[in-house]
Amino acid sequence: MKYSVLLLSTALGAVTALGLSTGSVAAKGKLNYYCSAQEDWCQLMAKGFEKETGIKVNMSRKSSGETFAQIKAESRNPKGDVWWGGTGDPHLQAAEEGLTVSYVSSLRGELNDWSLSQAKSADDKTIGIYSGALGYGYNSDLLAKNNLPVPACWKDLLKPEYKGHVQMANPNSSGTAYTTLATIVQLFGEEEGFEFMKGLHKNINQYTKSGSAPIKAAARGENTIGIVFLHDAVKQAVKGFPIVSVAPCEGTGYEIGSMSLIKGARNLKEAQMFYDYALRADVQSRALEVKAFQVPSNMGAKTSSKAPSLSSIKLINYDFGKYGSSAERKRLLKKWDDEVKTLAK
Repeated sequence: MKYSVLLLSTALGAVTALGLSTGSVAAKGKLNYYCSAQEDWCQLMAKGFEKETGIKVNMSRKSSGETFAQIKAESRNPKGDVWWGGTGDPHLQAAEEGLTVSYVSSLRGELNDWSLSQAKSADDKTIGIYSGALGYGYNSDLLAKNNLPVPACWKDLLKPEYKGHVQMANPNSSGTAYTTLATIVQLFGEEEGFEFMKGLHKNINQYTKSGSAPIKAAARGENTIGIVFLHDAVKQAVKGFPIVSVAPCEGTGYEIGSMSLIKGARNLKEAQMFYDYALRADVQSRALEVKAFQVPSNMGAKTSSKAPSLSSIKLINYDFGKYGSSAERKRLLKKWDDEVKTLAK
């Protein structure tokens, strides 16, 4: 009898210890983090948050279009908690379709107006975390080697001598490329804008999945001109590659990189903690460690002198409300698929 009591006591003690141990891990929590910014910046954010809070971060990195599609596909059984980075249009569409939830951070008073306007347009279901202008970059060595003229405008990219020398991402998977499509339509009007996209198609050597891939290929000498956000081109130049950035003469669009909490998040408390963490000035300043040259949303965050100055670029009045809507995005993408992608080169 005494032996049985001893065994029961020992077993209960083990269960109690296990429970305490499990509780300790659970107290720290976990976070399923979807990231649509550059890989090294995604990693920096995940590791920084994990180190500061002890919360285990499971990270998945995909382009903004792919992440939006994943969140939509998982909507009945959400697996992600927070979506950080990537162009704002898919974030706005996710908000419109009820895939994300409202949250008002105590740090909002530290943010730029454009960040708050993004939140306002989505009933606080998303918020701006950085901004960057669209344009393109070229490999100056390849340009000279192929005896090509120096491009300065969007319409320069239609010249026949650039055939096979231009690369951009597919707007279905890439927020950068969708911003390009929406920019061209707003800049030239829809009819002329699609004629531009058809003309550009003749010179495209490849439609990539990722928005930053075209300028990375140019940096490696595999491509001459990449249509990207200018900060991505600057990053390659700072690394020492012969990349020159171009803000097109006609004017250009821009992105408001955004952050959203996923509806039905299993770890909502941890997601809210990450949301607040990502808006802090000291955290946004760390972007410089990985040579991310976007303009941060927190007014107190540090910026690099190498970062593109939005005030010196001719920016269009980009209509985020219209081109971030579900109906308009679907319509433009279908039209691009039907009228541009299917064309022979």
